[in-house]
Amino acid sequence: MLRTRFMLGCCAMILAAGTSSPALSAPPAAAVVQDEIPATLVDFAAGWRRFAQPEFTAGAPDFGSEALARKRAGLIEWKARLAQLDRSGWTQRAQADARLLEAEMNGLDFDLRVRRPWARDPSYFATVYGEESDVPAHEGPSADVVDLFRYDWPLSKADDARLTTQLRSVPILLQRARTWLADGNAADLWRYGDRALAEQASVLSALLDGSLSMRTLEGQKAASLKGASPALRRAVTEARDATLAFAAWIKAEAPKKTGPSGVGKVDYNWYMKHVQLLPYDWDAQRGMLQRELDRAWAGLRLEEARNRHLPPLQAIDDPAAYRRFAEQKMARFTDFLVANRLMEDKPYYRAALAAQTLNYVPRERRNFFYHVTALDPWPLYSHDIHWMELARIKHEPNADPIRRTAPLFNIFQSRSEGFATALEELSMHAGLYDDVPRGRELVWIMLANRAARGLASLHVQANEWTLAEAGRFHARWTPRGYSDPDNPLVGFEQLLYLRQPGYGTSYVTGKAELDALIADAAAADETRPAADVLADVFATLTREGSVPFALYPRRAR
Repeated sequence: MLRTRFMLGCCAMILAAGTSSPALSAPPAAAVVQDEIPATLVDFAAGWRRFAQPEFTAGAPDFGSEALARKRAGLIEWKARLAQLDRSGWTQRAQADARLLEAEMNGLDFDLRVRRPWARDPSYFATVYGEESDVPAHEGPSADVVDLFRYDWPLSKADDARLTTQLRSVPILLQRARTWLADGNAADLWRYGDRALAEQASVLSALLDGSLSMRTLEGQKAASLKGASPALRRAVTEARDATLAFAAWIKAEAPKKTGPSGVGKVDYNWYMKHVQLLPYDWDAQRGMLQRELDRAWAGLRLEEARNRHLPPLQAIDDPAAYRRFAEQKMARFTDFLVANRLMEDKPYYRAALAAQTLNYVPRERRNFFYHVTALDPWPLYSHDIHWMELARIKHEPNADPIRRTAPLFNIFQSRSEGFATALEELSMHAGLYDDVPRGRELVWIMLANRAARGLASLHVQANEWTLAEAGRFHARWTPRGYSDPDNPLVGFEQLLYLRQPGYGTSYVTGKAELDALIADAAAADETRPAADVLADVFATLTREGSVPFALYPRRAR
């Protein structure tokens, strides 16, 4: 049965009761041990994930007909091998890991049958990344990944050679892509498809002129080609030039495209159930997103009525003063998380959050998020719990080898984005804004924006709206005019949600799943201190990792 519950009242009571409790102690190191996962399953997972990567031919990914035929045949074999594994004596976690691998196989099956990004989606061929994603892997599909931020700059000789090899593949891939995309007719994927390539060219140009600054877990990282080999400089230049030419070709071809871009409701529902492991189909998600949108607008108006005698928040328009303000807010926020048992007090957690401290953004450059953070960084800092999770993945990787790396096909999306979105509101209920009640208004605005853009994305996937129509709805239902349909952020978000089904709704679907997890824990024993219940839930999030909530141990209902 579909669960469309919203348990925020329960969450609020648990949080309020736990505000004076001591800091959460670390879960026992032996809570999950590698021995729980059979070696046969670990080896199987490693082999499967190698197979799931694109084939390489002559130094670049190959999505030609022969390579894809081998993927289709191989997928059948891998599915059969998974079904034939002897599961006698397996723990619940091992069974869940096998289900995760099955979902990944379904993800490849979906790409081969439905999404076919190599034939429909020009953005698929943007492969060079100049900053780290705040989730376990890059959002959306990509033909290859060249992560500039993972290198230490200036480069060692070995890294110079490695990056040269990686970048030499870019012109080869883009030339091949013209053939694979030749019959593509997904209009919106083409109309918006040059944007990611233009961004890639910009990143490569900045690398060439020494101005590239990249967001990472450790903060901003500068990159330049100082001391680089002539071969690398040539590879960067050729990759940039090929990218610009490919972007121009996409833009020229786009007006000829007339077909639908969404996957349609039937395939969307299959993908949610068999890949993302969500119990909510298109119709259920539409109801959930509309409910959250209505609730957010109602919550905002109630806050505004309660705060009507208070002066409005004022933006700080001095860069140095804003930075001091942002640093103070980050320090207070981190202390608040620790005091309320929402984060363990570990140096690398604090460092990961501190590295994301915001700088001043001029009025003319503000997008939705910067309109919010100009008044108070806390709503976005709450969502930045992502970086704490990335720090844990780096410094204390999951004891389960299969969960040590990100699930393929963005199967982490509802778990990661749902947790981060939930924390925005959970922190508010726990008392974060008690001294700045006007800040509560911003939390509701953030939720309205996420609900509006996710609701719009559903209609795009159903081929009922174009991306332009989605962007207008997205902006119309974001309060206070903070979202502009012509702002690049809106186009980026809606394009991502078109390219990756379910990502636009994952902020709300995952939030609902976390509410259910808290409700289960609360109802299991109402005599337990509420703060202990919440601490156990957050320890569970840490232990289980970035996998769908469907794979978490749950009480029978």
